[in-house]
Amino acid sequence: MVVPAAELLIFLGLFWGKPGSVAALDNCVFLGEEEKNSLYEDGDVVIGGLFPIHYSPVSSLHTYTAKPAPNTYKDFSSRALRWMQTMTFAIKEINQRRDLLPQLKLGFHIRDSCGDKPVALRASFLLLNGQPEIHTGDESCAAVQSTVSPVIIGGAASGVSVALLRGLGSFHIPLVSYFASCSCLSNQREFPTFMRTMPSDAFQIKALAQLVSYFGWTWVGVIGMESDYARFAIQLFLQESVQYGVCTAYTHFYPVALHQQALNELLDVIQMSSSKVIINFSSESEMEVILREIRRWNITDLQWIASEAWASARSLWEKFGDLLTGTLGFAIRRADVIPGLKQHLAGLRPSNIHESAVLTEFWEELFNCRLNGSMNDHSHGGDNYLDRLPCNGTENLNDVYSPYYDVTQLRVSYNVYKAVYVVAHALQDMSNCIFGQGPFLNGACADPKTVKPWQLIHYMKRVNFSVLGEKVNFDQNGDPIAYYDLLNWQRRPDGSLHLVKVGFYDASSPGRSLLINDSVIQWPVGKQASRSVCSDSCPPGYRIARRKGEPICCFDCVPCAEGEVSNETDSLECSRCSEDMWPNKVRDLCIPKTIEFLSYFESMGIVLCVVSVVGACICLSVLAIFFTYKDTPLVRANNMELSFLLLVFLAVYFLVGLLFIGEPSDWLCRIRYPAFGISFALCISCLLAKTAVVLMAFRSTLPGSNVMKWFGPKQQRASVLLGTAVQVIICLIWLLTSPPHANNNTDYSGTIITECVTGSEVGFWCVLGYIGILACMCFLMAFLARKLPDNFNEAKFITFSMLIFFAVWITFIPVYVSTAGKYTVAVHIFAILASAYGLLFCIFAPKCYVLIMKPEKNSKKNMMQR
Repeated sequence: MVVPAAELLIFLGLFWGKPGSVAALDNCVFLGEEEKNSLYEDGDVVIGGLFPIHYSPVSSLHTYTAKPAPNTYKDFSSRALRWMQTMTFAIKEINQRRDLLPQLKLGFHIRDSCGDKPVALRASFLLLNGQPEIHTGDESCAAVQSTVSPVIIGGAASGVSVALLRGLGSFHIPLVSYFASCSCLSNQREFPTFMRTMPSDAFQIKALAQLVSYFGWTWVGVIGMESDYARFAIQLFLQESVQYGVCTAYTHFYPVALHQQALNELLDVIQMSSSKVIINFSSESEMEVILREIRRWNITDLQWIASEAWASARSLWEKFGDLLTGTLGFAIRRADVIPGLKQHLAGLRPSNIHESAVLTEFWEELFNCRLNGSMNDHSHGGDNYLDRLPCNGTENLNDVYSPYYDVTQLRVSYNVYKAVYVVAHALQDMSNCIFGQGPFLNGACADPKTVKPWQLIHYMKRVNFSVLGEKVNFDQNGDPIAYYDLLNWQRRPDGSLHLVKVGFYDASSPGRSLLINDSVIQWPVGKQASRSVCSDSCPPGYRIARRKGEPICCFDCVPCAEGEVSNETDSLECSRCSEDMWPNKVRDLCIPKTIEFLSYFESMGIVLCVVSVVGACICLSVLAIFFTYKDTPLVRANNMELSFLLLVFLAVYFLVGLLFIGEPSDWLCRIRYPAFGISFALCISCLLAKTAVVLMAFRSTLPGSNVMKWFGPKQQRASVLLGTAVQVIICLIWLLTSPPHANNNTDYSGTIITECVTGSEVGFWCVLGYIGILACMCFLMAFLARKLPDNFNEAKFITFSMLIFFAVWITFIPVYVSTAGKYTVAVHIFAILASAYGLLFCIFAPKCYVLIMKPEKNSKKNMMQR
C-alpha cells in the first residue's frame, strides 16, 4: 500500500490544480506544509541527502477532529549537522576539481529526516519531485520546478532505509546509506537499488562474538530498541555466538520512545541478571535515556559493549562518564583528516546562515542567543526561545565544544564523504563511455546531465577508486569491505573522554580478523576484565555436564571417571587412558601404571623367602640328625629310606615357594606350577608309601600272611615313582596344550599386575586335584592304622599332618579366588609353607625330640613295648 500512495503523492504534487479553475494545470500548488529544514544548491546533477538533524519526537494525542500539528522534537543533533556539512563540502570539493567531472556541476538538495520513517519518506518524495525552497504559488509548475535528484544519500537508520527503499522501489532510485548497517539490507533481491559505505552488521556481529569470547565473557546480556537494525543484529548475534560458546543471559527489546514502564522493565532485567556485560544495539539518544535511569537505580560496575551506532558518541560522556568508563565498542573506519573539512565547518557565520533554518537553529542552540531575522522559532532547552538575548556577533566556534566542530572522530562523516565520491565516480565513468561500447541496449551510453536512476545505479555498483588512501569498492550485495576500530572509553586525568583504539577487526583477513592490545585497556573496575560467566570453568580433571533446559554455558563440573583424564579447561568429555597408563591424582594427566608383583625386596617377599629357606634348612637339619642316628632303632623302625626321601622332597617343596617370588616370566611360570605339583606329589607319595608299609607290617603278623614281600624297598620306591609319574604326565599334558605364561593384567586401577596365568584352568585344578586324591588316600590309610601300638604308631602323626593339609588347602581355594595380584601369590606360597611345615613338624618333630632329648627311649626294647 506504500508504493501506490507514494505514486499518487508524486502525481498530485506535479499536476494538482486549484479546484474549480479552468487553468488549474497552469498553476503549481504545493499540498502540505512548507519545508524550512533543508539546503539546496542547483547543478547539472542534484544529489539528494537525508540526515537526522532532529530526533526524539514529542508525542502528542491526535483528536482526529482537526489537522494534526507538525511534529516537534526534543533534541537537535550537531553531529548529524556535521554529516550534512560534510556532504556539501565533498560536492563543492568535487566541483573545484579538474580531474573529476570537469564538464559537470554537482548540486545538492538536503532535507531533515528526523530519524522518523514518515518524515523521511515525505522528504524523499520532495527530493524526487524537485520541490523548490520558496515559491509564490502563482507560477506555473514549469517555472518553479527544480532539478530532481536521481540518487539519495541517506538514511542514517536501518529502519528508515528499509522504509525508503520500499517506498521508492518502483522508481529504481539509488539509495546510498552512510550509517544503515542492518544485514537485512544486503538482500539485493529485495533491495536491488541499495548501496552503502557502512559495513553490514553481519561483520560487526562476527567481531562482537569474537570480542566477548576473547575476554571469556560467556554470559552476556543483549538489549536493543525495537527496530529492524536491533532485531536483525540480535538475531545474528544469537546465531554467531553459539560458535564461540557464548550464551545470552537475556535478550530484551525496548521501544524507541522509552516511557517509564519500558525503562522499569529493562532495568529489572539488568538488575536481576548475574551478567555484568551488556551489548546494546541502539542510538545515542536511547542510550542517554537508559543511562539516566541506570544512575537513578544506582546500578554500577557494568561492562558496556557498544554497537557502532554509539561507539564513538562523545555526547554521552559529559553526563554519564562515570557509568561509561571502560566501555568497549566497534566503530567504523576513521579518517585521520579530511583536508579542508574543518575550515568548511568553521565557515559558519551569522551573516551567511540566515538562509537555512537548520544552520540558524544550530547557532542559536550552541550559543543560547537569538539572531535577528532568524527563521528559527523554538528552542530545545528549558528556556523560552523569545527570552533569549540577541547574538552579539562575536560568537566563535573555537570558544565552545560541539560535536559539530569535533573532527577527531571522522567516521560517519567519512562514510558520507565516500558516498558522495561514489556518485561522482559513477558519473565520471558514465562520462567516459564511448558510444557503441556502452553497457546498455545496442551499446548505448547514458548522458550524465539527463541520467536516469537505473542507469546511475549500474555504474555505481561497479566503481573502484581510492579516496584518502583507502580503496573503495563493493561486493555483489552493495556492501563495502568491513573494517572496524575497537575503541575503549578512557577517562583522562582532567575527567575528559579519550577514545583509545585498542584493536581492530578486518574482514579481509579471515585468519587474524580480530586483533586486540588488551594491555592498554581501561576497565570499569580494577585492572583486568571482569568475569561474566553462568558457570565457572571446569578445571582439568573435570568435564562439563549440561544442565537440562538451560543454555550450554550453564553447566556443572563432574570429575572424570576412574581411568579417564581431561587436560583442558571446560572439556566436554574425558578421554580414557591407555591400558598401561592411569590418571594422576587430579586426573589431568595419564601416568604409567605401577607394575606390581611379589618382589624379593619388599617386606612380605622377604618374610616368605626367609620362611621358605628356614623350612628347607630345618628339613636338611632333620635329615642330618636322622643320618647321624641312622643305626638307632627309632630311625630304622620308621622306614629310614622313605624318611630320607621325604625330608629331601620336603626341602625341595620348601624351596619351590621361592619360584613364586620375583617378576614372572614365561619360563618361570612354566617351571613354577609343575615344580609345585610334582614336588608335593613326591612328598605325599612318600607318606602314602610309609603309611602303607606301617599298615601292611602289622597285617603281616597274622598267621599265613606273606603281604610284606610285596612291600619291600623296591616296591616302596616304585610306588613313590608311580604316584609321582601320574602327576608328571598331568603336567606334561598341561605344558604341551596350554602352558602357563606371564601376563600383564591391566584391569586394576593404577596398577599393572604382572602375574602368571595358568593358561588352562583345567590343568591347574587337575594338578591340585591329584594332590588331593593322594592326600585322601594317605589320610584313609593313616586313619585305618590309628589303633596300632603307641610307640610304633607313626600313622597318628600322618593323620594329623593330613588334617593340617586339608585345612590349609580347603581354606586356600576361596582365598585364592578372591584375592588379586601379589596377594594371590602370597596366599599360594603361604599354603605351600603351611602344608610343608605341617608335614615336617607332625611327622619328624616327635622323632627328633626322642633322638635328641630322650635318647634313653631310642632302644629296641622300648620300640617293642605295647
